[in-house]
Amino acid sequence: PSPCVPAPSRARKSGAQDLVGSRLQGLMEGFQAALPVLQDLGNRSMQERHWQRIFDRLGEPLPDQVFTLDQLLSYGCLLHADFIAEVSATASGEAGLFQLLSKIKATWAETSFVTINHRDQDDLWILGGVDEVVVSLEDSQVSLQTILASRFVGGIRQEVEEWEIKLGLLSDTLDEWLACQRSWMYLENIFSAEDIQKQLPAEATKFMKIDKFFKDRMRKCNASPNVIEQVTAPKLLDTFVDANKQLDEIQKSLEDYLETKRSAFARFYFLSNDELLEILSQTRDPHAVQPHLMKCFDAVKKLTFGDGDDAHVMTALNSAEGEVVPFSSPPIAEGAVEHWLLAMQDAMVSTLHESSRACLEALQSMAKEDWYFAFPAAPVIMVGCIEWTLGVEAALVKMRETSEKDALAGFNRDWIDCIGGMVELVRTQLPPLHRKILAAKLVIDVHARDTVETMLNMGISWVNDFEWQRQLRYYWEADVDDCIIRQTNTRFRYGYEYLGNSMRLVVTPLTDKCYMTLTGALHLGMGGAPAGPAGTGKTETTKDLAKALARQCVVMNCGPDLTAKMMSQFFAGLAQAGAWACFDEF
Repeated sequence: PSPCVPAPSRARKSGAQDLVGSRLQGLMEGFQAALPVLQDLGNRSMQERHWQRIFDRLGEPLPDQVFTLDQLLSYGCLLHADFIAEVSATASGEAGLFQLLSKIKATWAETSFVTINHRDQDDLWILGGVDEVVVSLEDSQVSLQTILASRFVGGIRQEVEEWEIKLGLLSDTLDEWLACQRSWMYLENIFSAEDIQKQLPAEATKFMKIDKFFKDRMRKCNASPNVIEQVTAPKLLDTFVDANKQLDEIQKSLEDYLETKRSAFARFYFLSNDELLEILSQTRDPHAVQPHLMKCFDAVKKLTFGDGDDAHVMTALNSAEGEVVPFSSPPIAEGAVEHWLLAMQDAMVSTLHESSRACLEALQSMAKEDWYFAFPAAPVIMVGCIEWTLGVEAALVKMRETSEKDALAGFNRDWIDCIGGMVELVRTQLPPLHRKILAAKLVIDVHARDTVETMLNMGISWVNDFEWQRQLRYYWEADVDDCIIRQTNTRFRYGYEYLGNSMRLVVTPLTDKCYMTLTGALHLGMGGAPAGPAGTGKTETTKDLAKALARQCVVMNCGPDLTAKMMSQFFAGLAQAGAWACFDEF
């Protein structure tokens, strides 16, 4: 205190200050106690519904105009601090959820389908990639589940549930839409062919209706690609579900139709549906079937057709190597493709049978240099095997029944001379086809020479010795007028599958053992399962045995996508066509 001020005055002033200070302190303490309530009331997230709850608690009507803090204090809001804190916290929680919901709404306001032009046709569209749509859908559905799981969802629950229904509809519609598009793209290509439309008129009519709906929907989607706008079109999901049901029925009818074609011509079982439909869609033009022939006949690259009035007459087989085999009784490519392909198959067998008989008859009358090239490659090799079999057996009989003990050695000398003649011939200037015939025959004849030398070293002297019986032996049996192949106690008819002018596998002792195992299994009505490391020749050995017996051999590369239905179809083909199969990596 200042020394100039009288003592009583200083005392009075000090007392007044204490009174003001204490009053101010009381006011500040009261205001401090009210601060949490004031902060809750000042929450910017508070909406009209939250204020309505507060005024209802205060027992006062919510003013239409602006209201003041003084009014709230006069209503006794401080007495309801806990309730106001709860309402404020709810408002904050709801604001966070509303912000999340707003983000979802903004995402779908901007998300659109990508449409791409189909097959470069004007005004024909399909959905492009939908990966972004699917990712946004999954993220939004997770966010909605988060919102619904929150205790603050009450104020926006109805809107959130509406969006949950909307996105559920999008998910279901998108699945049906994509399924419809896949089926439509597959069938549209099929039913665009007039031949298929004529053969399946009811299914074609049904597909045309779906085709019109799908194209119209895609035009609308291209014009207005927003995802939500498209999928919320009235009854769109039901329409897609119905369309997919009908498309499934069409595909089933198509499968049944293809099954009838496969039943008529069993080799169709080895083709996929797409490959078979490509053949069936061009039945009016036999020439259009040519590119697919090698899928049914391994060695037939194309057929030669006649000219003019004989344009539908098949005159010859053509191999990939360029060998031409004229039909003995030319079939005609008319009517259903499966019927004339079956007729062609029968003509192939009869032609090769007649050619083999003629080749056998000419063996004694023609010079060898001319005989090699006078007939197709397959009969030449087969008759060459018959010649060797008969020669060895005649020598063995002589050794058994006469004193001519070197009959087999004499035959082998003649056989080696014959091989030498072929070697001299192959060194001359020959056309590629002739050179291939000699190369394949040399491979087989050299193995035949080695076999006889082994028999000589072992002292074999009778046809019933196992060393001879285990060889693959060819006979032309007059009673059946056909080539019969024997090995050990097995017997097979030559199959007359056209093999072209192809090379043959070099036969090793292991090959002979495989042949014996496989022919023994076939004789018992079983199959074989050659085992060994990759690249050791399991498949090629089986295929070469099929060539030796002139049978069709179908190689199937098995994989994880192989289904029971595919296997049943394949086995149906094997059973009906009489073909062999190699199941690689089964």
